[in-house]
Amino acid sequence: MGLTGAQPGVTGDSTPLAAPRPGARVPPHIAGNVVDSAPATEAHCAPPMPARTDAVEQRLHADPHLLRDIADAVGGPFHVLFPDRVSVNIGSFQSVFIEAGVDGFVYFGKKANKAACVARACAENGAGIDVASTGELVAALGQGVRGEDLMVTGPAKSDELLWLAARHRSLIAIDALDELDRLTALELPVRVLLRVLPAGSTSRFGLDPMELEQAIQAVSAPITVSGFSFHLSGYDATARSELAAALVGHCRRARANGHPAGTISIGGGFGVDYLDASTWARFQNTVSDSWFHASPPGEYYPYHFPIPGSAMLAAVLAHNDLAALLRDHGIRLAVEPGRALLDRAGSSVFRVQGVKTRTAQGNPYDILTVDGTSLSLSEQWFDSEYLPDPVLWPHSPGHRTPTCVGATTCLESDLLSRRRIPLPRRARTGDLLVYPNTAGYQMDSNESPFHELPLPPKVVLRAGADRLRWSLDSTAR
Repeated sequence: MGLTGAQPGVTGDSTPLAAPRPGARVPPHIAGNVVDSAPATEAHCAPPMPARTDAVEQRLHADPHLLRDIADAVGGPFHVLFPDRVSVNIGSFQSVFIEAGVDGFVYFGKKANKAACVARACAENGAGIDVASTGELVAALGQGVRGEDLMVTGPAKSDELLWLAARHRSLIAIDALDELDRLTALELPVRVLLRVLPAGSTSRFGLDPMELEQAIQAVSAPITVSGFSFHLSGYDATARSELAAALVGHCRRARANGHPAGTISIGGGFGVDYLDASTWARFQNTVSDSWFHASPPGEYYPYHFPIPGSAMLAAVLAHNDLAALLRDHGIRLAVEPGRALLDRAGSSVFRVQGVKTRTAQGNPYDILTVDGTSLSLSEQWFDSEYLPDPVLWPHSPGHRTPTCVGATTCLESDLLSRRRIPLPRRARTGDLLVYPNTAGYQMDSNESPFHELPLPPKVVLRAGADRLRWSLDSTAR
């Protein structure tokens, strides 16, 4: 995640980092499509929630032809990726490690997006990839990520995945004792991390204290314990820092048993700042059921995050001077961000196929039908809603129009936006709706060819010297 001029650990918002309970969710204008920042006056309409966006995306929206050209070429909804932004985000995490004097390594959590251009950006910028299937491992290798720069995670890994990972000298996070037994049976040299079950956790993943001790005692050549890992739900920097410090003791004990034990992985969970603080606070403080078509969602991702991405990593390293502890014991800290490396690195584009008017509390609002489904905007399928406003394109004058967005299926619940969004003008058939900053988890988690509709292809956009240039991602060919 880029710091956009901020120092590590510091943002333009001085609010301290919140620490939601594990797994909890809490209930810059885009160039050329500025929405009035004042709260919507209509009681049946939500206030505007414009997303933070990358400069390349702003150029895309400002171009009078490019979005239409791409839409006409692909013939349906599509996702657009900005891999140069992924490179910036990787670099911001790496810079935090360098400035803290810590040996650190970034693994991209591949489950967050399967685009080939993202994996290629990792290969080109010295980052690894966290994979959890043979398909993900092969895809990463195919984009130039070396086997030793892969971390293999996930529960009950298949024999094929273990064999392939061992052959490519990948780092394997062991989740269970029987997994270690199957890996031992391969009789191949393997580096492993032992995944620790955090105290008090009810997670189905990881090794409890007794299992962890058994694993350390059971590992012998050609397998070596390279270190330990953990994953925490939520976005608490302090909890991550303190558990990492505790695992330094595990590394010391493993070293006493003859293992190198020089790596600790703290997983992902680095927040993304989609909306500015005032916009998010206004929504939280005034949200009303009357803003939504049918029933409102049950919960929300924290769309404003005061210390996001790499700044959160800086906070982890600063707490109780974890950085010094890691340096003193010669331990590498690994991180596995997914969403944070994709911040502002992509959008999802849908074409308006129909417009109809309904009323709420006697007030008119529009319901759009677009040429895709909410399966391509995955937040909608977690009893939630993707809150950053879509951009209506092309830009033209008009009057603010409360608008919900439905999909082109026969399902009543298939809505991309239940919230009545204050679009800057009334949408027309053939217009495009661009949902910003969707590269992190929104594009891939739930996509399905329901109704035999094609999956939206991924388009790669890069800034040339004279103009923006696009191509199909290899996953779409």
